[in-house]
Amino acid sequence: MSLYKKINPFSKLNNDTGFSTHSNDVGGGRFINKDGSYNIVKEGMPFWRRISIFHDMLNLPKWKFIAVVLLFYIAINLAFTAVYFLIGPAEFEGLPATASPWRIFRELFYFSTETYTTVGYGRVNPKGDFANLVAGLESLTGLLSLAIATGLIYGRFSKPRSYLVFSNEAVIAPYKNGTGLMFRFAAYKDKHALTDLEIRVNVGLRVLENERPEYKYFALELERTRVETMPLSWTVVHPINEQSPFYGFTKEDMETGDVELYVMLRGFDDVFSNYVQQRTSYTYREILFNRKFIPMYRESEDGLTTILELHKLNMHKPV
Repeated sequence: MSLYKKINPFSKLNNDTGFSTHSNDVGGGRFINKDGSYNIVKEGMPFWRRISIFHDMLNLPKWKFIAVVLLFYIAINLAFTAVYFLIGPAEFEGLPATASPWRIFRELFYFSTETYTTVGYGRVNPKGDFANLVAGLESLTGLLSLAIATGLIYGRFSKPRSYLVFSNEAVIAPYKNGTGLMFRFAAYKDKHALTDLEIRVNVGLRVLENERPEYKYFALELERTRVETMPLSWTVVHPINEQSPFYGFTKEDMETGDVELYVMLRGFDDVFSNYVQQRTSYTYREILFNRKFIPMYRESEDGLTTILELHKLNMHKPV
């Protein structure tokens, strides 16, 4: 039986993933990375039209953001130092008269950092017209750069985040009188919980149509698509019944179909007073058969508190 014939014709075709339903030549691994970013490289337009510096700086990992800021600070001061050095020490007061070129360069670098940040200790100061013009330009550049850096730092701190962590794998486990495809997630920050959560799960898989492999996209029906609040974890369940695209599928069918689940979650955060969202995906390699999740919460010893055991998020056992 071909893979296409196993797809229930009454399953709801859905294009919410944003991918074409006739992607014959699609390849290159998963479409959505585990962290929710798209595994897509765009071509056909110049680099400067495709890049967004503000967006990239807001979404850089913390260590990369700090590294970029420091490297820019050093590079811009080295550039102004080189200009001051070419102007010559005669345009400045406070420089040692008999100092070596390296010593002069160092003093001019320190002067540049003081001018750039508008600290201006006054030990070295420009006296020539050209040096004063360059110093004024550097002061303006420093003010504008610090304003931009302040905005970026504020944007990174104030950007709404979901603070959710998803299980590494999805499992196909017993569910009611049959089986279900399940994954789970939880909020990992203390005193942090989302309300009015809504989740959608789509699947993309390759089927044979007119003897040609094509990708089809289906919206998966879930046991529950919305909860009012989520203080603990949420195990999302897709019942595998006759209406499911996975009805009768084996592990080999998952691989043949190049199955990938696309997960989109949206909820309201009281702290940010705004809606936040998060994406993730599961490929066929991350869908395990005949496994089930173990409980990840317990009662405290005094019986007064529920303890969410986040280290058990990815723990499952055979069935």
